[in-house]
Amino acid sequence: MRRDAEALLAALQRAGLWVTTAESCTGGLIAAALTAIPGSSASLGEAYVTYSNAAKQRLLGVPEALLAAHGAVSEPVALAMAAGALERTGADLALACTGIAGPGGAVPGKPVGTVFIAAQRRGAQAQVLLNHFSGDRDAVRAASVLAALRLGLAQFPDG
Repeated sequence: MRRDAEALLAALQRAGLWVTTAESCTGGLIAAALTAIPGSSASLGEAYVTYSNAAKQRLLGVPEALLAAHGAVSEPVALAMAAGALERTGADLALACTGIAGPGGAVPGKPVGTVFIAAQRRGAQAQVLLNHFSGDRDAVRAASVLAALRLGLAQFPDG
């Protein structure tokens, strides 16, 4: 995971860009992976942990109607989280995740391990991945962080 965080930060620094995170099920672990790297402050200015629906609405501007229609664990909400983080921070890249880390919280059609990860680069089309991770809560959260870092790195196809 550290190598992926280092690679993402290096790509951001080469491009002179900033990243922000909007996290739910990972509780700040994506930002923690980035800030574990010395010099990360050159590319990460702020991050959001929006665990509750109210926080998603208040801090990121996720519409209540979107949450009601699709649920917090959904592609539209992950995309809205990323867009809201970009809008509020002025960052160039936002990584967002929302999911069910377990052991509880599963609902029909959304078992434990369901995680949506979105990446939105300013001026580009957002990407979102639906993941079905296995393992316990720690494993789901760790896999989510790794997937988010790799999706962020994929926003820099030229390295």
